[in-house]
Order: sequence, then C-alpha cells, then structure tokens
Amino acid sequence: MSDKKPVEKTRCPWGQSHPVQMPYHDAEWGAPVHDDVRHFEFLVLEAAQAGLSWLTILKKRDAYRAAYRGFDPARVARFAARDVERLLGDAGIVRNRAKIASSINNAKRFRELQKEKGSFDAYLWSWTAGKPVVNHWKAQSEVPPRTELSDAISRDLKERGFTFVGSTIIYSHLQAVGVVNDHLVSCFRWKEVQRPGARRRAR
Repeated sequence: MSDKKPVEKTRCPWGQSHPVQMPYHDAEWGAPVHDDVRHFEFLVLEAAQAGLSWLTILKKRDAYRAAYRGFDPARVARFAARDVERLLGDAGIVRNRAKIASSINNAKRFRELQKEKGSFDAYLWSWTAGKPVVNHWKAQSEVPPRTELSDAISRDLKERGFTFVGSTIIYSHLQAVGVVNDHLVSCFRWKEVQRPGARRRAR
C-alpha cells in the first residue's frame, strides 16, 4: 500500500478560506455559464451581497432558491406586494426592502432584455464576442474590483432600468459566470475552466 498522500490542489486564497466557499470555487466560479436562470440567480445574489460578504450569501443560497421560486425570472417578475412581505419575513434571506424591490424590478427588465436579445446570455456574452476574458493574475491583490468592461455593461443595464447593477456588482457577475476568468494562474481551476466545452460541475 502506498504511503503517498494525495497532492493538495492549489486554489485561489479565497477559495480555501471556508468550507462553504471551497466547493463553490472548485465547481462553479469562473466556469462559462449559458443559462438564463443561473444568470438571474447571480444577479439577485450579487445585489443581495452589497455591503455584506459573499460567504454570508453563499450560506443563504438554498433559502434564496426556495424564496425566489428557483430563480425563475418569469415567476419573480410577477411577484406582488404579498410576495414582498413574504420575503421581508423570511429569515433565511437578506431582509432588505430596497434589495427585494430591486430583484423584482430586475426580473421584469431581465424579461424585456430576453425578448429583445433572445436571451440574457446572448446579451452578456456579446460584450466579449462570445469568448471569455482570460486574465493572468499571480496574486489576489492584483484582481481588480471593476474594469472598463464592467463599467460599460453596468451603464447599459442602468439605462435599461436595472437597479443594484453597479460596476463592482457586474464585475462579480462576470467573474462568477465565466465571462472573465479571474482564477490565479497558480490555481488548478484557471486551466480547467478554459477547456473546450467547460461548464460548471454538477452541485
């Protein structure tokens, strides 16, 4: 029997800082997404994160999925006053009236954009001609909080009536759904998410 221990994978520092963040880093973050429900999910979660940590939101993700009906934008777009009160009374999510109102407004704007562009996915990836932006960061401190790309998308979404879509929030979205690959070059996922046909691993 071999006494060799399995080689520990090198990860981005944030991806190994908490047991909840590690599977998210290893299976999801930075892998190309082409699913409108997942895009809407991250728009809701990233807006909810404003002023909070991403770890806090990850811990609440299952509760959000239930509260937001699986993040179906068509269903959320039909949320009424009773739904707002239901969400405000849900201890499993961030009970902030402005963020909740924004999520419902954004669902409506999301649906409009789907009708115009065919899908939110087509809209978002058109900004990079359908190809991920692959960065070559060596340290976490090099990763920017926003870029000219996120500035432009943020500005366009605001003009379309979206709220809670500042450049920093949008850059987080681009990182999460793989439009931008911001894994450090030393991280095992930096190469994995670049493989042809790379998608998120099943959770």
